[in-house]
Amino acid sequence: MSGLYLASQSPRRTELLTQVGIEHTVVSSSYEEDNVVITDPIEMVKAQALGKARCAEGVPEGGIILGADTIVVFNGQVLGKPHSKDEARAMLRTLSGQVHSVITGVALLIKGREIVFHNETKVYFKTLADFEIESYIDSLEPMDKAGAYGIQGKGALWVDTIEGSYMNVVGLPVEHVYEEICKALGVKS
Repeated sequence: MSGLYLASQSPRRTELLTQVGIEHTVVSSSYEEDNVVITDPIEMVKAQALGKARCAEGVPEGGIILGADTIVVFNGQVLGKPHSKDEARAMLRTLSGQVHSVITGVALLIKGREIVFHNETKVYFKTLADFEIESYIDSLEPMDKAGAYGIQGKGALWVDTIEGSYMNVVGLPVEHVYEEICKALGVKS
């Protein structure tokens, strides 16, 4: 599949697309995430994804634009990327021994249409010891990840079980994206 433009600077999203053989070009987006004030987590990630896609730069006529946004939600509270080690520590303590959701909003701009959807995965975390949290924070791995952990890195050690798409937890439910693109183009997946 060619002509796909990813309006995201996330290395994880581009790795996932590459891993499954979906050719794409990474483009920047002028979208400002801080401008969205929506309290419902699902509506928020969908709005963020659509905003990123609509503000994609350098996409030629007819290009398919993909925007995405991923959040971690625990008890209705959105856990974004931590801004400090203290915030990362608090997030990891909150998630320890609990179940949370990872929700990714996805927007596809294709053939003059806007296709917007979300994917949710439940993640069951093991109980974390303080030394595990401190060691992980010292690695700096949690600092650019929603919920302060990455399932594709050291954070995988604490995931007991997931219900749903693993790739969604990494940052993009590529199986769902592929299916939606195929439907929009009238191609059997």
